[in-house]
Amino acid sequence: MPDLNDATRGRVLYGGDYNPEQWPESVWHDDIRLMRRAGVTTVTVGVFSWARLEPRPGARDFDWLDRVLDLLHEGGIEVCLATPTASPPPWMGSRHPETLPRDESGAVVWYGSRNQFCASSPVYREHALRITEDLADRYGGHPALRMWHVGNEYSTHCWCDETARHFRRWLRTRYGGLDALNQAWGTAFWSQRYDSWEEVIPPRRAQYLINPGQALDFRRFTSDALLECFTAERDALAARTPHIPVTTNFMPLFIGQDGWAWAAEEDVVSVDLYPDPKDPHAAAYGAMVQDLTRSQAGGPWVLMEQAAGPVNWRGVNHPKPQGLMRLWSLQAVARGADAVWFFQWRQSRQGSEKFHSGMVPHAGEHSRTFARVCELGAELRELAPVAGTDVPARAAILHDWHSWWASVQDGRPSSLVSCERLLRAWHQALWERNLTTDFAHPHADLTDYALVAVPQLYLLTDEALDNLAAYVRGGSTLVCGFFTGVADEDDRVRPGGVDRRLRGVLGIRTVHEWWPLDQGEALTAEGTWLGAFHGTLWSEDLEPSTAEPVARIKGGELDGRPAVTRNAYGTGTAWYVSTLPEPAALRALLGRAAEEAGLAPALPGLPEGVEAVRRGPYLFLLNHGSAPAVVPLPSAPSARTDLLTGRTHHTSVRLDRFAVMVLAPPESLG
Repeated sequence: MPDLNDATRGRVLYGGDYNPEQWPESVWHDDIRLMRRAGVTTVTVGVFSWARLEPRPGARDFDWLDRVLDLLHEGGIEVCLATPTASPPPWMGSRHPETLPRDESGAVVWYGSRNQFCASSPVYREHALRITEDLADRYGGHPALRMWHVGNEYSTHCWCDETARHFRRWLRTRYGGLDALNQAWGTAFWSQRYDSWEEVIPPRRAQYLINPGQALDFRRFTSDALLECFTAERDALAARTPHIPVTTNFMPLFIGQDGWAWAAEEDVVSVDLYPDPKDPHAAAYGAMVQDLTRSQAGGPWVLMEQAAGPVNWRGVNHPKPQGLMRLWSLQAVARGADAVWFFQWRQSRQGSEKFHSGMVPHAGEHSRTFARVCELGAELRELAPVAGTDVPARAAILHDWHSWWASVQDGRPSSLVSCERLLRAWHQALWERNLTTDFAHPHADLTDYALVAVPQLYLLTDEALDNLAAYVRGGSTLVCGFFTGVADEDDRVRPGGVDRRLRGVLGIRTVHEWWPLDQGEALTAEGTWLGAFHGTLWSEDLEPSTAEPVARIKGGELDGRPAVTRNAYGTGTAWYVSTLPEPAALRALLGRAAEEAGLAPALPGLPEGVEAVRRGPYLFLLNHGSAPAVVPLPSAPSARTDLLTGRTHHTSVRLDRFAVMVLAPPESLG
């Protein structure tokens, strides 16, 4: 089975999404010249070229793509060749309107943009497979080919009749019979019992609240239906080119796909990442997405898309200050990326993304942006020794898409509670302590982690609950957030409101009542070493059994109730956090739990805004602050050398704003 190493071959790949069909052929030679100047190794070709490749049903126009791939190969540029199936041509929607998706109300989602396909449509699937097979037959032996890229940002949803038939087949496989489905969905409520499979439909627009079991299964089904589209194309490619790895690009922390299930079907895991330059927490957000992607990949991964400058889809689209593009690119490498690519190579002059930046912007090759692109390409060549190395982590955050899907149902205690918000807050707290963190599925083997954090997992299976109990019992540390372990895999509330096994681990006798907080409302809590702090989003009328209160709520209806508890269970420790503490308090809490678990930051004593990450033998230092910072280095018998500059450093380094160093121990340089 091929993997990313088959494409990288000991390098950090550099490039972007190349769309030559948007340009006159006279521009192509100039593109090759500029790619070589920029140090580009690899470009993705053909993502949105279906209408050019198949201008009418069954026709094939490959001559232009032959010339493009030959030119790239002659120029020493390798290719990640895409199947164009994310954006069917207008003829498909016009001739086969049954391939167009429908929304919850039954309205057609028309062509004229992209992603306008129903994943359940046999007609769409047939045409998609044919063009994929023909691409593989024609280019499988091309010397420029290094990777396949299937589709693009799978995200389509559909509620049409074909989808309904597919949904019923999926449900039959899952449940076997209607009795099991009725039990799983709790259809005794509101007289929803199904007597025939033909009665079962997707959760379309209804008079009032949709059955949450139905909605949860439809999210599961939609992820699986899209995955069927991906695996069909992947299998066609693998049958013809078993030596070429296959990927598709995830959107960052996207709710629509079960990222664990999808990653298991890819040879290479890749993601698109577009933090907002104006977001003060953008670096933490980027680190979170990178850690999640590395964890899905189980090692090195691909940054498939990022922006060289501004994007085009925010209300106000800000450019990146000098140094920020380089900083975020090298942050990705620090956290496991072995490829740094952009959308796109040359900024479009027409179409919906003409104001989305490119490596070659409208200002051309003499622009500051292109100069920075060239500088980055040169630096990535120097980081070849980093390629293929691991990013060690002894802390993990548990995340599960099924729990996320169940947690967004209508009718829950608070619509303000967001899985993504909690993941970002908890990961950022660990990131600010410079604790490198993996993500893991609740069923995963957790024995290599000294600390596991669960910001929130509303839905936990029996297997997951037993896994957590065994993990803590065996001597490790769990920190668990509120509203966790409430429901089983069918979104059925556990007896007692929280599963008894989890209550036993946490040392909680009863959660008498959930007390969600309003927008702008905060509670005050206080602990001996945490001091006074504010909590938002949530509070609970909580009665411990064996747990020790670490902080208590001060004032209000819940005065004196525990806000944070700590419990000895087996030979391990379990913490429970019944609110969202303010950032400093959450950072202190997770830091204390990590210290007790024996975890230490990658480099102690860092100035604020400086990130330290170890990758293999190399120490990445990244200054996300707006001012220079001096970083003390650990005592060592010999100096460390910066791979990017070749300079040696002894006791400390000075990092300018947005600066990066990659320090190698002497033995790694031979």
